[in-house]
Amino acid sequence: MKLVAEKRQTSSKLFRFSAPLISILVALFVAGFLLLAAGVSPLQAYLEIIKEALGSTYGLSETLVKTTPLIFASLGVSLAFRMQIWNIGAEGQIYMGACGATAVALFSGLENHVMMITAMFLAAFLCGGAWAGVAGILRARWRVNEVIVTLLMNYIAILAVDYLIYGPWKDPKGFNFPLTAQFSDAARLTEYFNTRLHSGFFLALVCALVLYLFMERTVWGYEIKVIGSNPKAAQYAGMRTGLAIFAVLFLSGAIAGIAGFSEVAGLQHRLQHGISPGYGYTAIIIAWLAKRSALGVVIVSFLMGVLLVGGDSLQLSWQLPVAFVYAFQGLILFFLLASEFFIQNRVRLVRGTSHD
Repeated sequence: MKLVAEKRQTSSKLFRFSAPLISILVALFVAGFLLLAAGVSPLQAYLEIIKEALGSTYGLSETLVKTTPLIFASLGVSLAFRMQIWNIGAEGQIYMGACGATAVALFSGLENHVMMITAMFLAAFLCGGAWAGVAGILRARWRVNEVIVTLLMNYIAILAVDYLIYGPWKDPKGFNFPLTAQFSDAARLTEYFNTRLHSGFFLALVCALVLYLFMERTVWGYEIKVIGSNPKAAQYAGMRTGLAIFAVLFLSGAIAGIAGFSEVAGLQHRLQHGISPGYGYTAIIIAWLAKRSALGVVIVSFLMGVLLVGGDSLQLSWQLPVAFVYAFQGLILFFLLASEFFIQNRVRLVRGTSHD
């Protein structure tokens, strides 16, 4: 007897919908063993996550604060994924967006709030886009693998920002900490309800709506899907695939760059070491879970925000390391990939023949 995987001709909508949900439940089950090994009750831990993230105004606001950069970064990644372009560099693009916004906040001399915020937004958009555009040019012109380029450029971006905050941009009044001077009031996004929730969250929702309309209601959005599904047919139809690859990667990085803008203008009010605790990498999981859907990105980003805020509470309540949260994210991605396999294939147990 042996196991054989066969390609499915069709799969029901119910199965395609339920398989990712089942994969998440399995990830929760497996993560429960990690919690047990740490001496923590899985049920109590999961209830603690929900209570801390959603059980109070403060908890909900913190969840939305965490959700904001995840939405931006995941929208950027999902846009590239639509064309079968694998942007793994959202983390670096977040840093570049934060760097561009900080440069405007510190050195532009603008005092008008609207002009300052607009200039910071555009600087973050362009810096994030230009950073990803390097990979776009290399892929479109010389077929250089964008996975390697975008991944390696993450490290360049992070270290470049570290150079600035440890060097030329370091706050002389910052007690030797690696951070810039605080932004002026003109360079800060509006906060709401006496919490840290800021305008960036609502901007992220608008961005998701715009990207949905762009992908579903425009000719270029249709071309992105065609090029992603069949590049040769797209070229035969006269579509400029090289230009489209560059443009998509530029726009993907630009949207991720806005996440950096929202962090420095809405939350930190300065550029500092570790401005992103891995949002760009989490965005890859979110884009995959959301099936590259803009609405799905918002929903899954919120769920990841719940996990991040709840994970912080687990560190305080049971002294669990932050690595547990990242391990949980990895389990979700692992079982999600497994569910994709079973959606596409059917596994059967067959009897082996004598010549096998």
